[in-house]
Amino acid sequence: MQWEKVMGLEVHLQLATQSKIFSSSATTFGAAANSQTNPLDVALPGTLPVLNHSAVTQAIVFGLGIGADIGRVSRFDRKNYFYPDLPKGYQISQFFQPIVKEGIFDVPMEDGSLFPVRILRAHLEEDAGKSVHDAIPGHTGIDLNRAGTPLLEVVTEPDFRTATQVVAYLKALHALVTYLGISDGNMSEGSMRCDVNLSLRPKGESEYGTRTELKNINSFRFIERAIQIEADRQQDLLDSGDTVTQETRLFDPDKDETRAMRSKEVANDYRYFPDPDLLPIVIDDDTIDQIRASLPELPTAKRARYISDLGLGDYDANLLTQDRATAEFFEATCTICNNPKAAANWIVGELSAALNRVGNTINDCAIRPDGLAALITRIDDGTLSSKMAKTVFDALWAGESDVDRIILDKGLKQVSDAGALEAIVDELIAANSAQVDQYRAADASKQKKLIGFFVGQAMKASKGQANPQLLNQLLKEKLSAS
Repeated sequence: MQWEKVMGLEVHLQLATQSKIFSSSATTFGAAANSQTNPLDVALPGTLPVLNHSAVTQAIVFGLGIGADIGRVSRFDRKNYFYPDLPKGYQISQFFQPIVKEGIFDVPMEDGSLFPVRILRAHLEEDAGKSVHDAIPGHTGIDLNRAGTPLLEVVTEPDFRTATQVVAYLKALHALVTYLGISDGNMSEGSMRCDVNLSLRPKGESEYGTRTELKNINSFRFIERAIQIEADRQQDLLDSGDTVTQETRLFDPDKDETRAMRSKEVANDYRYFPDPDLLPIVIDDDTIDQIRASLPELPTAKRARYISDLGLGDYDANLLTQDRATAEFFEATCTICNNPKAAANWIVGELSAALNRVGNTINDCAIRPDGLAALITRIDDGTLSSKMAKTVFDALWAGESDVDRIILDKGLKQVSDAGALEAIVDELIAANSAQVDQYRAADASKQKKLIGFFVGQAMKASKGQANPQLLNQLLKEKLSAS
């Protein structure tokens, strides 16, 4: 039987506010376990939560960024469950009246098409603690440092059918929240975590199958792999006549498997009820209008501008707008060199490859926009050939900063003087009469191959500094003359 994957996502975004959501304490990633807790995080007797205004503002920013409805009145609820990293026995979340309601998020695909994803809701909640399994041999420890950290959970409808769509959505979401400045989206530090609700159904059917939840996956590569492994596991069960159990599962990248974590709860299991210690959030139109006016140019609009105004293709425009830092680097380079296509080619090509080799992001790039722009300018004005430019790029990457100084010190200036190149061509023709006769007797297709010999000899004579375009032009003129 042919099976179809059906997936909906829940993405947990750690908001970029300095304080926890219901207390004034801050959290720094990597701090010693349980060194950043306070009485409010564990709801000790006599403590009452106080809502972080910045978290509310950032949630509204997100909602406006995806064109969703903003709940004019939203409320907090208690989600009751027992787990070791939740010592107070409930999590403050939003269920009945979330702050962000329905919206449509258009996801750019590699082929240039847009894949519309229906956002069901986005709600504020506090993070729980973290179970640590490798700190104490034979025991599980609990680290409550991140307990109370403000999260925005973004929930989609089950619109995904392939892992490619899921990863494209997550990358687009990552780009959006970093553009908006509401989260750093650092997946390795847990600032962005994804839960995948996955089920299989026979192709052509409309009814959903029994779903499992893949919990807290924190890399695009792991998400893609986890989806394939879990889909294969469910298919094996269904093909053998067994049933899929609704449960929460963890993906183990070391063993390349998913394994059961706990039975999957439904809303009734959590016994949601309004939090008695927090007042409703009331948002007026003036507040929303002020926040909307402060939004930056978003990835979708920027991508469209790169294509329509700067003449870039879909592929380059998508890559350059995947994160705000790359887009800012690109635009700063273009402002100086005024050659968007060349800037895009260098950033998407050589620069990205160099960053990938050392595992850096563009924020840690050894080359600055003014350096890359100066390199492009020297190609455009004929000072550098493409081959020489690679040498200059390597010098910039190694820490040198002055393009003109690199060209001078390394003797890389391209020879574009027609008289100097004509003298080289004349010497070559005089010294290689047999090859000249062969060229003149050949048809046009063979001439294209034969001219390579003369180009190679001329480049050797000029120590690789001859302007290739001018050299080819002179050779064709001289070789064609009778």
